Amino acid sequence: MITAIDTNILLDLLIPDTRFGEVSQRALDSSLQAGRLVISDMVYAELAVHFSSHHELDRFLADTGIDVVPYSPAALVLAGQTWAQYRRQRDDTLCCPQCGHIQQVNCGSCGASLRGRQRLLSDFLIGAHALSHADRLMTRDRGYYRTYFPELSLLDPAKEGT
Repeated sequence: MITAIDTNILLDLLIPDTRFGEVSQRALDSSLQAGRLVISDMVYAELAVHFSSHHELDRFLADTGIDVVPYSPAALVLAGQTWAQYRRQRDDTLCCPQCGHIQQVNCGSCGASLRGRQRLLSDFLIGAHALSHADRLMTRDRGYYRTYFPELSLLDPAKEGT
């Protein structure tokens, strides 16, 4: 079993006293026992800001049992196509990152429609990488990945009780 890891799970380990630190650590340990842990180049880049050198980051990944797996051309094409689909379909709704429920919200002062967070290409790169290079993705951002990568198997440590 190959488990791709989203940045938010690893930040649970790196940022002191995070709400999900213990469950994320248990889920990583369990997934490592079941197979291999991998991250994409994009997750590596997002983690790099938390280390003073790439040597420290590499040591953290080695100590955690995580391998960096580069993108295949197929994963990059999938990310680009899915992001383009998102951009075409994007509207003024807000989507819950946990359950995927979509809501329309207006400003209490002027009534203008409030827009949700615009997804960056990096989010699509992480999803496409996991779909192409792993059996599942460990993340807490389930709603987004269910919406844009419905065939991707997801593992949320906070919901799985691992």
